[in-house]
Amino acid sequence: MSELARLALLRRLLTTTPAPGVVVGIGDDAAVLTQGSGSLVWTVDTAVEGVHSQRAWATLRDIGWRSFMAAASDLAAMGAAPRGALSALVLPATFTDADLEELALGQAHAAAALGTPIVGGNLSRGAELSITTSVLGEAPRPVLRRGARPGDIVAIAGRLGLAAAGLEALGRGALPGSASMTAAIETWRHPRALIAEGLAAGSTATAGIDLSDGLALDATRLAAESGVSIVLDADRILAVGGPDLTEVAGLLSIAPLDLALYGGEDYALLMTFAPHEIASSFTAVGQCDAGDGIFLRLTDGTRQKIAARGFDHFPATG
Repeated sequence: MSELARLALLRRLLTTTPAPGVVVGIGDDAAVLTQGSGSLVWTVDTAVEGVHSQRAWATLRDIGWRSFMAAASDLAAMGAAPRGALSALVLPATFTDADLEELALGQAHAAAALGTPIVGGNLSRGAELSITTSVLGEAPRPVLRRGARPGDIVAIAGRLGLAAAGLEALGRGALPGSASMTAAIETWRHPRALIAEGLAAGSTATAGIDLSDGLALDATRLAAESGVSIVLDADRILAVGGPDLTEVAGLLSIAPLDLALYGGEDYALLMTFAPHEIASSFTAVGQCDAGDGIFLRLTDGTRQKIAARGFDHFPATG
């Protein structure tokens, strides 16, 4: 059973009891609870060593930073400002006090960069390093995945494909050999949750999602929740990736469009807007249509369907 199928199963089993004050439960980037005239937005994310990071490729300070930013990115996608976080750590027996200090410094620096405190958490021992970060935020109008409409413009804030290129380079044992390669590796090691961009788009965006598992897969999730199809322009997607992506993709002998569509861990924001209401920090890359599925529009105007492929914790086997 794939990750999408398992998420659907959990959604079906765990959302049977209505809860007062819960506006959005399982199925979006974060949960939404009412609070006075606004809403509380609450998310949780877990980073497990060997799945989300390798100490051969990143320092513990990097890992602490990445884990916090990955969780906070969900709030950015919903146009929410973080107000506080909890951090639960599972540490292997070999983890030293110095290791813990480095990990905590990474988390602390990320929290400070976003202007939100870590207010508590939990500490336990386990087989491998695991970091669970829960971030609570608030938004006057949370941006959900289900609001896109046919005719809306699809736009992106942030970069595409560069983090995947950096991870691929590290996996091959490559060292920074050019400014573009250095930028790709740094993009993977030090992502940043685009909180300001999400807040700026919150008043006009019709739907949104953060791009953690790859543009093709995450766009499919938004399209499915909204009941629309999405057409992405290949040339515009490559432009969002920028010249660094084109250069590093060439060095790795990978098509830059594949990295941009399927790479993952960009922590960019994909949002939809009514025409002429696109937030200034976003770049238009396509549009919403009636129907379902994700399509790529090539330079000659032809369309081809894109598979919902990206990072999956539970890929099909056999």
